[in-house]
Amino acid sequence: MKKQLHLQIRQIGNSRGVVIPKAILEQVGFEDEADLIVEGNRLVLSKPQKNLRQGWAEASKVIAEAGEDKLVLGDFMNEGDEDWVW
Repeated sequence: MKKQLHLQIRQIGNSRGVVIPKAILEQVGFEDEADLIVEGNRLVLSKPQKNLRQGWAEASKVIAEAGEDKLVLGDFMNEGDEDWVW
């Protein structure tokens, strides 16, 4: 459902901006950041895309510190197939 809201552009330091009502921010799930795209004469705000691997480095350190980082399949999955002809 599209809603149109008329907002005043205000002076904010050396810049200008708008105040987005809290209810609208909550409705779309915005928290502390937003991505801004300019499409022709429109400004489009959207929730930032999360890095798919965000937090992996920290999680791997925790796993290693707990000693749970042993290989499941061993170093090579093709052990014992050295007589195969490729």
